Amino acid sequence: MLRILRSRPLTNSFSFYGRPFSSNISANPPKEAIISSSSSSSSSSSESLINDQAPSAPPSEPVAKKSSSAFLKFAIFGTLAGATAAAGYASYAYTLDEVDEKTKAFRTSAKYTVGDNASSLDKFQALLYSAAMTVPAKAIELYLDLRRPIEEQIRGFAEPSSEKLLPDLHPLEQHIFTLVLDLNETLLYSDWKRERGWRTFKRPGVDAFLEHLAQFYEIVVYSDQQSMYVDPVLERLDQKGCIRYRLSRTATRYQDGKHYRDLSKLNRDPSKILYVSGHAIESCLQPENCVPIKPWKVEADDTVLLDLIPFLEYVARHRPADIRPVLASYQGRDIATEFIARSKDHQRRMLEQRQHGRFWQR
Repeated sequence: MLRILRSRPLTNSFSFYGRPFSSNISANPPKEAIISSSSSSSSSSSESLINDQAPSAPPSEPVAKKSSSAFLKFAIFGTLAGATAAAGYASYAYTLDEVDEKTKAFRTSAKYTVGDNASSLDKFQALLYSAAMTVPAKAIELYLDLRRPIEEQIRGFAEPSSEKLLPDLHPLEQHIFTLVLDLNETLLYSDWKRERGWRTFKRPGVDAFLEHLAQFYEIVVYSDQQSMYVDPVLERLDQKGCIRYRLSRTATRYQDGKHYRDLSKLNRDPSKILYVSGHAIESCLQPENCVPIKPWKVEADDTVLLDLIPFLEYVARHRPADIRPVLASYQGRDIATEFIARSKDHQRRMLEQRQHGRFWQR
């Protein structure tokens, strides 16, 4: 019995963690099995070592995809940055009309076409050219479409509210000169202190100045301050109605961070406009019409406005053809003082001529 068992192979099947496990063991395994086992063990060991090694590098295709994606992002970013820089420079260096004119030929060339009789190669080249030029041309058109409404908004804020800030002059008053007056530090002075708030002071002689010159001039107050400040102040200052028109900040031109008086928008003959201000040259775009005076800082002994009356009255009575050359002759001098000196010199010469004429009559 034992001999039979030894000669028959023993087959046994059992479950190992739910899995069937088969074992076929020979009682007398052949010798070559040892050698085979050895080689098998060797190959198994070799295979195990291979399997235990770190996984090899992934194929090069995902790396290529990643690098191409990064390059695409960089190209898009560079294109946007370049387009933004170009748009910024164009906005700074050129007006909207200049950009439109300079790019018109380029935008037209993007619509390049060939005739029906052209060869297939010419048609293909035309298609490539049109495709390459369409995107830049469309970008320029988009830039122009965006810039136009923005500039209109800026222009509405920066430029005077109207091309004619004053109504037409009456036909019977065409000979009258226009006297434009600044407000702060010219007719009055305003300051603010914590304990009392805002206070406004009238310049000495301002009432007599306005009342007298209203007989000869069309008087206009032109300020760079808000109308909510200008109107109440002038209501109190000009109770006799000597000032015909009031212009506030909305009538100024905003340029280089400052509000300038633009006398060309007054709807008046520029040869008959005088602008009197304590900051005349730096606040007006037409310096040839300026009558600079000393700014008033609440000095009690100030007589600048009263001293200026003789010159302004003389101009209004004699009506020079163009006031601008007259003002240019006073450039760099105090007009009131220089006018008195010239008047005295003129009277002296006239007196000498009369005396000389009487001498020869004898």
